[in-house]
Amino acid sequence: MKKTLFLFLMALSSCLMAQRVKVISGDYNFLKDQKFIRVVFKYDHLKFEKKNLSEEEFVANRISEIEKLKGKEEAEKWRLDWEYSKEHTFPDKFMTSWNKNTVIQASDKFTKTKYTLIVEPNWMHIGLFIPLASDKALVSSTMTFVETDNPNNILMVVEGIKATGDNGFGVPNNNDRIAEYFAKTAKMLAQKVDHYTKK
Repeated sequence: MKKTLFLFLMALSSCLMAQRVKVISGDYNFLKDQKFIRVVFKYDHLKFEKKNLSEEEFVANRISEIEKLKGKEEAEKWRLDWEYSKEHTFPDKFMTSWNKNTVIQASDKFTKTKYTLIVEPNWMHIGLFIPLASDKALVSSTMTFVETDNPNNILMVVEGIKATGDNGFGVPNNNDRIAEYFAKTAKMLAQKVDHYTKK
């Protein structure tokens, strides 16, 4: 029993350690006194798995795999779910978690904010669902704060490198596992924003 508890705590600690976000350039000071921020997701440079597949290659491979296992109908369901997740689930998870953890409210609907946060996933490993022993989804991303009216003016760049995308116990749907990454990362980043802007 003690050994099981120890292993659980070690796994949990490892998971939490993997959720850190790192400031690459800039600082949080520019966000002081801000009440709103616009959020934009971009997937222009996204790669997948150890082979660094392009999104086109990744999607084609997944569709082929699912067709062989479950048929064309299920493959098409996955494709539609992937597109929906990119456009809605991932950003919604990020912004919902962000808004719970800082007074600076985030939305992709805001158009007149002083600053914009560009969330750009760079690399993904979708993982595998194995109850109690999940092959966790991993995501690397760059989060760039820019001036809305002058996007070339970069205020801060933050990175999350191979952060986990589930709770360590398995989330069956690949896209839902990845979505958990965005929720966790947004929480950590928002908490740091709240901490440094209240000093």
